[in-house]
Amino acid sequence: MMEKIKRVLGIETSCDETGIAVYDGEKGLLANQLYSQVKLHADYGGVVPELASRDHVRKTVPLIQAALQEAKLSGKDIDAVAYTAGPGLVGALLVGATVGRALAFAWQVPAVPVHHMEGHLLSPMLENPAPSFPFIALLVSGGHTQLISVTAIGEYQLLGESVDDAAGEAFDKTAKLLDLDYPGGAMLSRLAEQGNAKRFIFPRPMTDRPGLDFSFSGLKTFAANTIHTNNNDDQTRADIARAFEDAVIDTLAIKCQRALDQSGLTRLVIAGGVSANRTLRLKLAEMMHQRGGEVFYARPEFCTDNGAMIAYAGWVRLKMNAGTENDLSIAVRPRWPLSELSVL
Repeated sequence: MMEKIKRVLGIETSCDETGIAVYDGEKGLLANQLYSQVKLHADYGGVVPELASRDHVRKTVPLIQAALQEAKLSGKDIDAVAYTAGPGLVGALLVGATVGRALAFAWQVPAVPVHHMEGHLLSPMLENPAPSFPFIALLVSGGHTQLISVTAIGEYQLLGESVDDAAGEAFDKTAKLLDLDYPGGAMLSRLAEQGNAKRFIFPRPMTDRPGLDFSFSGLKTFAANTIHTNNNDDQTRADIARAFEDAVIDTLAIKCQRALDQSGLTRLVIAGGVSANRTLRLKLAEMMHQRGGEVFYARPEFCTDNGAMIAYAGWVRLKMNAGTENDLSIAVRPRWPLSELSVL
Protein backbone atom coordinates (compact mmCIF):
# COMPACT_ATOMS: atom_id res chain seq x y z
CA MET A 1 0.00 0.00 0.00
CA MET A 2 2.70 2.47 1.05
CA GLU A 3 4.64 2.03 -2.19
CA LYS A 4 1.66 3.44 -4.06
CA ILE A 5 1.38 6.61 -1.99
CA LYS A 6 2.34 9.53 -4.16
CA ARG A 7 0.06 12.49 -3.46
CA VAL A 8 -0.48 13.70 0.11
CA LEU A 9 -2.90 16.39 1.23
CA GLY A 10 -1.43 18.39 4.12
CA ILE A 11 -3.52 20.27 6.70
CA GLU A 12 -1.98 22.78 9.12
CA THR A 13 -4.16 24.38 11.84
CA SER A 14 -1.91 24.56 14.89
CA CYS A 15 -2.32 28.26 15.67
CA ASP A 16 -3.52 31.26 13.65
CA GLU A 17 -2.85 30.20 10.07
CA THR A 18 -4.84 27.71 8.02
CA GLY A 19 -2.49 26.00 5.56
CA ILE A 20 -3.47 23.42 2.96
CA ALA A 21 -1.15 21.86 0.39
CA VAL A 22 -0.79 18.90 -1.95
CA TYR A 23 2.63 17.26 -2.26
CA ASP A 24 3.52 14.75 -4.96
CA GLY A 25 6.49 12.48 -4.31
CA GLU A 26 7.48 12.63 -7.99
CA LYS A 27 6.46 16.13 -9.06
CA GLY A 28 6.92 18.05 -5.82
CA LEU A 29 4.51 20.65 -4.50
CA LEU A 30 1.33 20.81 -6.59
CA ALA A 31 -0.71 23.28 -4.54
CA ASN A 32 -0.26 25.56 -1.55
CA GLN A 33 -3.08 27.57 0.02
CA LEU A 34 -2.72 29.74 3.11
CA TYR A 35 -5.05 31.93 5.13
CA SER A 36 -3.67 34.09 7.95
CA GLN A 37 -5.76 35.26 10.90
CA VAL A 38 -3.48 38.21 11.68
CA LYS A 39 -6.21 40.83 11.21
CA LEU A 40 -8.63 38.81 13.35
CA HIS A 41 -6.30 38.83 16.37
CA ALA A 42 -4.65 42.24 15.87
CA ASP A 43 -7.10 44.11 18.14
CA TYR A 44 -6.26 41.74 21.00
CA GLY A 45 -2.48 41.97 20.65
CA GLY A 46 -2.15 38.18 20.45
CA VAL A 47 -3.87 35.00 19.37
CA VAL A 48 -7.26 34.31 21.00
CA PRO A 49 -7.57 30.48 20.95
CA GLU A 50 -11.36 30.29 20.65
CA LEU A 51 -11.44 32.76 17.77
CA ALA A 52 -8.61 30.88 16.07
CA SER A 53 -10.49 27.58 16.30
CA ARG A 54 -13.69 29.07 14.91
CA ASP A 55 -11.86 30.62 11.97
CA HIS A 56 -10.19 27.31 11.16
CA VAL A 57 -13.66 25.73 11.06
CA ARG A 58 -14.71 28.32 8.49
CA LYS A 59 -11.60 28.22 6.32
CA THR A 60 -10.25 24.66 6.27
CA VAL A 61 -12.71 22.99 3.89
CA PRO A 62 -12.83 25.90 1.38
CA LEU A 63 -9.02 25.95 1.31
CA ILE A 64 -8.93 22.19 0.70
CA GLN A 65 -11.27 22.70 -2.24
CA ALA A 66 -9.06 25.53 -3.51
CA ALA A 67 -5.92 23.41 -3.18
CA LEU A 68 -7.44 20.50 -5.09
CA GLN A 69 -8.56 22.90 -7.79
CA GLU A 70 -5.08 24.46 -7.95
CA ALA A 71 -3.55 21.00 -8.32
CA LYS A 72 -6.21 20.00 -10.86
CA LEU A 73 -7.10 16.98 -8.72
CA SER A 74 -10.10 15.54 -6.93
CA GLY A 75 -10.39 13.56 -3.73
CA LYS A 76 -9.97 10.26 -5.57
CA ASP A 77 -6.48 11.39 -6.65
CA ILE A 78 -5.24 11.81 -3.05
CA ASP A 79 -3.31 8.84 -1.64
CA ALA A 80 -3.07 10.00 1.99
CA VAL A 81 -3.94 12.85 4.34
CA ALA A 82 -1.41 14.43 6.73
CA TYR A 83 -2.49 16.80 9.48
CA THR A 84 -0.78 18.65 12.30
CA ALA A 85 -1.44 16.76 15.54
CA GLY A 86 0.71 18.98 17.78
CA PRO A 87 2.15 20.92 19.39
CA GLY A 88 -0.20 23.89 19.25
CA LEU A 89 -3.55 25.23 20.47
CA VAL A 90 -5.74 22.26 21.31
CA GLY A 91 -8.92 23.64 19.74
CA ALA A 92 -7.16 24.67 16.55
CA LEU A 93 -5.41 21.31 16.30
CA LEU A 94 -8.70 19.47 16.70
CA VAL A 95 -10.18 21.23 13.66
CA GLY A 96 -7.44 20.02 11.33
CA ALA A 97 -7.30 16.58 12.90
CA THR A 98 -11.06 16.08 12.63
CA VAL A 99 -11.24 17.22 9.03
CA GLY A 100 -8.14 15.23 8.11
CA ARG A 101 -9.32 11.98 9.68
CA ALA A 102 -12.81 12.40 8.20
CA LEU A 103 -11.44 12.91 4.69
CA ALA A 104 -9.06 9.97 5.04
CA PHE A 105 -11.97 7.76 6.10
CA ALA A 106 -14.21 9.02 3.29
CA TRP A 107 -11.50 8.60 0.66
CA GLN A 108 -10.34 5.29 2.20
CA VAL A 109 -6.71 6.36 2.41
CA PRO A 110 -4.20 6.42 5.31
CA ALA A 111 -4.03 9.36 7.68
CA VAL A 112 -0.78 10.48 9.28
CA PRO A 113 -0.48 12.81 12.29
CA VAL A 114 2.47 15.19 11.84
CA HIS A 115 4.59 16.93 14.45
CA HIS A 116 4.44 20.67 13.77
CA MET A 117 8.10 21.27 14.54
CA GLU A 118 9.22 18.31 12.43
CA GLY A 119 7.32 20.00 9.61
CA HIS A 120 9.34 23.17 10.15
CA LEU A 121 12.57 21.22 10.50
CA LEU A 122 12.01 19.46 7.16
CA SER A 123 10.71 22.52 5.27
CA PRO A 124 14.13 23.29 3.68
CA MET A 125 13.83 19.86 2.03
CA LEU A 126 11.26 21.48 -0.27
CA GLU A 127 14.06 23.57 -1.80
CA ASN A 128 16.81 22.76 -4.27
CA PRO A 129 19.43 22.02 -3.17
CA ALA A 130 18.05 20.32 -0.09
CA PRO A 131 20.25 19.62 2.94
CA SER A 132 21.53 16.11 3.44
CA PHE A 133 21.93 14.38 6.79
CA PRO A 134 23.45 14.89 9.31
CA PHE A 135 23.09 18.57 10.22
CA ILE A 136 22.47 21.02 13.05
CA ALA A 137 19.01 22.60 12.99
CA LEU A 138 18.05 25.91 14.56
CA LEU A 139 14.28 25.97 15.02
CA VAL A 140 13.39 29.54 15.79
CA SER A 141 9.80 30.80 15.96
CA GLY A 142 7.26 32.50 18.19
CA GLY A 143 6.88 29.42 20.33
CA HIS A 144 10.21 27.61 20.05
CA THR A 145 13.93 28.31 20.01
CA GLN A 146 15.81 25.02 19.83
CA LEU A 147 19.12 23.67 18.62
CA ILE A 148 18.83 20.08 17.42
CA SER A 149 21.30 17.55 16.08
CA VAL A 150 19.58 15.78 13.18
CA THR A 151 20.98 12.42 12.07
CA ALA A 152 18.00 11.17 10.04
CA ILE A 153 14.22 11.47 9.92
CA GLY A 154 13.07 11.00 13.51
CA GLU A 155 16.60 10.94 14.90
CA TYR A 156 16.62 14.24 16.75
CA GLN A 157 18.80 15.13 19.73
CA LEU A 158 17.88 18.33 21.55
CA LEU A 159 21.07 20.26 22.27
CA GLY A 160 19.62 23.44 23.73
CA GLU A 161 16.45 25.51 23.96
CA SER A 162 15.08 28.72 25.40
CA VAL A 163 14.47 28.58 29.14
CA ASP A 164 11.86 31.38 28.90
CA ASP A 165 10.65 33.44 25.92
CA ALA A 166 11.30 32.06 22.45
CA ALA A 167 13.11 34.43 20.09
CA GLY A 168 9.98 35.17 18.05
CA GLU A 169 7.98 35.82 21.21
CA ALA A 170 10.65 38.24 22.43
CA PHE A 171 10.55 40.03 19.04
CA ASP A 172 6.76 40.45 19.28
CA LYS A 173 6.82 41.61 22.92
CA THR A 174 9.58 44.14 22.26
CA ALA A 175 7.72 45.39 19.19
CA LYS A 176 4.70 45.99 21.42
CA LEU A 177 6.89 48.02 23.80
CA LEU A 178 7.85 50.12 20.76
CA ASP A 179 4.14 50.65 19.96
CA LEU A 180 4.30 48.59 16.78
CA ASP A 181 1.17 46.82 15.57
CA TYR A 182 0.64 43.07 16.12
CA PRO A 183 2.34 40.89 15.05
CA GLY A 184 5.30 43.15 15.52
CA GLY A 185 8.35 40.95 14.93
CA ALA A 186 8.60 41.65 11.20
CA MET A 187 7.78 45.32 11.75
CA LEU A 188 10.55 45.59 14.35
CA SER A 189 13.00 44.18 11.80
CA ARG A 190 11.94 46.74 9.22
CA LEU A 191 12.30 49.53 11.79
CA ALA A 192 15.76 48.20 12.74
CA GLU A 193 16.96 48.80 9.19
CA GLN A 194 16.80 52.54 9.93
CA GLY A 195 18.64 52.22 13.23
CA ASN A 196 22.16 53.21 14.25
CA ALA A 197 23.95 50.03 15.34
CA LYS A 198 26.42 51.92 17.55
CA ARG A 199 24.04 53.99 19.69
CA PHE A 200 22.78 51.23 22.00
CA ILE A 201 24.56 47.97 22.82
CA PHE A 202 22.32 45.26 24.31
CA PRO A 203 23.64 42.16 26.14
CA ARG A 204 23.99 38.79 24.40
CA PRO A 205 22.25 36.64 27.03
CA MET A 206 23.81 33.36 28.22
CA THR A 207 26.76 33.65 25.83
CA ASP A 208 29.19 34.29 28.71
CA ARG A 209 28.73 30.77 30.05
CA PRO A 210 29.00 27.30 28.52
CA GLY A 211 25.99 25.50 27.12
CA LEU A 212 23.52 25.80 24.28
CA ASP A 213 20.39 27.04 26.06
CA PHE A 214 18.85 30.43 25.30
CA SER A 215 17.16 33.14 27.37
CA PHE A 216 15.48 36.17 25.80
CA SER A 217 13.21 37.39 28.62
CA GLY A 218 15.95 39.50 30.20
CA LEU A 219 16.80 41.01 26.83
CA LYS A 220 13.18 42.11 26.47
CA THR A 221 13.39 43.70 29.94
CA PHE A 222 16.62 45.47 28.97
CA ALA A 223 14.81 46.86 25.92
CA ALA A 224 11.91 48.00 28.09
CA ASN A 225 14.26 49.85 30.46
CA THR A 226 16.04 51.50 27.52
CA ILE A 227 12.72 52.65 26.10
CA HIS A 228 11.61 54.09 29.46
CA THR A 229 14.85 56.05 29.99
CA ASN A 230 15.00 57.69 26.57
CA ASN A 231 13.08 60.27 24.60
CA ASN A 232 11.50 57.92 22.09
CA ASP A 233 11.46 59.85 18.86
CA ASP A 234 11.38 57.90 15.60
CA GLN A 235 15.16 57.59 15.36
CA THR A 236 15.53 56.43 18.95
CA ARG A 237 12.90 53.76 18.44
CA ALA A 238 14.75 52.59 15.32
CA ASP A 239 18.06 52.54 17.21
CA ILE A 240 16.52 50.46 20.01
CA ALA A 241 15.00 48.06 17.47
CA ARG A 242 18.41 47.69 15.83
CA ALA A 243 20.16 47.02 19.13
CA PHE A 244 17.57 44.44 20.10
CA GLU A 245 17.65 42.61 16.76
CA ASP A 246 21.45 42.60 16.67
CA ALA A 247 21.56 41.11 20.18
CA VAL A 248 19.11 38.32 19.31
CA ILE A 249 20.84 37.47 16.04
CA ASP A 250 24.33 37.52 17.55
CA THR A 251 23.13 35.26 20.35
CA LEU A 252 21.61 32.78 17.91
CA ALA A 253 24.77 32.80 15.78
CA ILE A 254 27.07 32.27 18.78
CA LYS A 255 25.03 29.29 19.96
CA CYS A 256 24.89 27.81 16.43
CA GLN A 257 28.64 28.11 16.19
CA ARG A 258 29.05 26.30 19.51
CA ALA A 259 26.75 23.50 18.39
CA LEU A 260 28.70 23.08 15.15
CA ASP A 261 32.01 23.10 17.03
CA GLN A 262 30.80 20.45 19.48
CA SER A 263 29.29 18.20 16.83
CA GLY A 264 31.90 18.62 14.12
CA LEU A 265 29.12 19.02 11.55
CA THR A 266 29.37 21.40 8.61
CA ARG A 267 25.71 21.85 7.64
CA LEU A 268 23.28 24.20 9.38
CA VAL A 269 19.52 24.34 8.80
CA ILE A 270 17.41 27.23 10.07
CA ALA A 271 13.63 26.93 10.12
CA GLY A 272 10.57 28.50 11.72
CA GLY A 273 9.05 31.95 11.40
CA VAL A 274 12.11 33.90 12.55
CA SER A 275 14.25 32.10 9.94
CA ALA A 276 12.66 34.45 7.38
CA ASN A 277 14.55 37.33 9.01
CA ARG A 278 16.89 38.68 6.34
CA THR A 279 19.54 39.89 8.79
CA LEU A 280 19.66 36.49 10.49
CA ARG A 281 20.09 34.75 7.15
CA LEU A 282 22.93 37.04 6.14
CA LYS A 283 24.66 36.61 9.51
CA LEU A 284 24.49 32.81 9.43
CA ALA A 285 25.45 32.65 5.74
CA GLU A 286 28.56 34.72 6.47
CA MET A 287 29.39 32.56 9.48
CA MET A 288 29.03 29.31 7.54
CA HIS A 289 31.07 30.68 4.63
CA GLN A 290 33.91 31.50 7.01
CA ARG A 291 33.66 27.99 8.45
CA GLY A 292 33.65 26.37 5.01
CA GLY A 293 30.17 24.95 5.66
CA GLU A 294 26.68 25.37 4.26
CA VAL A 295 23.46 26.91 5.53
CA PHE A 296 19.99 25.90 4.33
CA TYR A 297 16.58 27.49 4.80
CA ALA A 298 13.17 27.50 3.17
CA ARG A 299 11.72 30.32 1.11
CA PRO A 300 9.94 32.91 3.33
CA GLU A 301 6.43 31.56 2.70
CA PHE A 302 7.54 28.16 4.01
CA CYS A 303 9.13 29.62 7.17
CA THR A 304 5.83 30.55 8.81
CA ASP A 305 3.16 27.90 9.43
CA ASN A 306 2.03 26.32 6.16
CA GLY A 307 0.47 23.19 4.73
CA ALA A 308 3.37 22.40 2.40
CA MET A 309 5.68 21.39 5.24
CA ILE A 310 2.96 19.19 6.74
CA ALA A 311 2.21 17.48 3.42
CA TYR A 312 5.93 16.85 2.86
CA ALA A 313 6.58 15.57 6.40
CA GLY A 314 3.56 13.30 6.09
CA TRP A 315 4.78 11.98 2.74
CA VAL A 316 8.21 11.22 4.22
CA ARG A 317 6.73 9.24 7.11
CA LEU A 318 4.33 7.39 4.83
CA LYS A 319 7.15 6.57 2.45
CA MET A 320 9.02 5.04 5.39
CA ASN A 321 5.92 2.99 6.25
CA ALA A 322 5.49 4.63 9.65
CA GLY A 323 3.09 6.84 11.55
CA THR A 324 -0.16 5.94 9.78
CA GLU A 325 -3.53 5.64 11.42
CA ASN A 326 -6.52 3.93 9.87
CA ASP A 327 -9.04 3.86 12.72
CA LEU A 328 -11.40 6.71 13.58
CA SER A 329 -9.70 7.91 16.78
CA ILE A 330 -8.83 11.59 16.90
CA ALA A 331 -6.00 12.65 19.21
CA VAL A 332 -3.94 15.82 19.35
CA ARG A 333 -1.02 16.81 21.58
CA PRO A 334 -0.79 20.48 22.59
CA ARG A 335 2.62 19.62 24.08
CA TRP A 336 4.74 17.15 22.15
CA PRO A 337 8.54 16.96 22.51
CA LEU A 338 10.39 16.19 19.30
CA SER A 339 12.34 13.57 21.22
CA GLU A 340 9.17 11.44 21.45
CA LEU A 341 8.87 11.02 17.68
CA SER A 342 9.53 7.57 16.29
CA VAL A 343 12.80 6.91 14.51
CA LEU A 344 12.43 5.81 10.89
